[in-house]
Amino acid sequence: MRVALFVTCVNDTLYPRTGQAVVTLLERLGVEVDFPQEQTCCGQPQYNTGYRRQTAPLVKRYSDVFRGYDYVVVPSGSCAAMVRDNYPRVDAEGTADVVARTYELTEFLVDVLGVTDVGAYYPHTVTYHPTCHGLRMLGLGERPRKLLEAVKGLELRELEGARECCGFGGTFAVKNAAVSAAMGTDKARHIEETGADAVCAVDNSCLMHIGGTLSRRGTGVRSVHLAEILASTEEAPL
Repeated sequence: MRVALFVTCVNDTLYPRTGQAVVTLLERLGVEVDFPQEQTCCGQPQYNTGYRRQTAPLVKRYSDVFRGYDYVVVPSGSCAAMVRDNYPRVDAEGTADVVARTYELTEFLVDVLGVTDVGAYYPHTVTYHPTCHGLRMLGLGERPRKLLEAVKGLELRELEGARECCGFGGTFAVKNAAVSAAMGTDKARHIEETGADAVCAVDNSCLMHIGGTLSRRGTGVRSVHLAEILASTEEAPL
């Protein structure tokens, strides 16, 4: 099995520990992971802003870079959704093969590897925010929760209004800042009400928005990507 990591722009630039966690986790599960150095942006910012012509070269680059791998694993629901849902709209014929082989991390763990207990240890109370792309476009369903429920030492707490958007939405947060901030405040309040030590999700872009709001409110609640929780063990705790 040849697996490539598509780390994404946000993770590469701001949250490199998430990419490292994915490699640690997959290698612990016996998967050999490659990191093609030629990878770049999936094109989601351009596509969502209406620059579809400028998106096409990035779509082709992704297809070229990840050609030949059995699977491409993505620690981002939004970027995985961009590939799976929007690439066929840009180039249906040229991207069919790579689209079929692209998996968000929890999909790959549960559906391809067939595991929910990955040997993780995280002795904290955690609440889970299902991000919009993972929830509505990829249909991740219970996969992330099943993985969290199997983590030793972790207490999963229910989040009120979990299915509601956190307010980030990429360019939405820029174009509609006041609405975005209000939605973020609502999400942060519900997270605080759980009393959890940390909030996790499958998208660092959403966690950046949520984490910033929580920080400004002085809550002390950490935002952490699901991959980092799953990579944590008793021998090497996060």
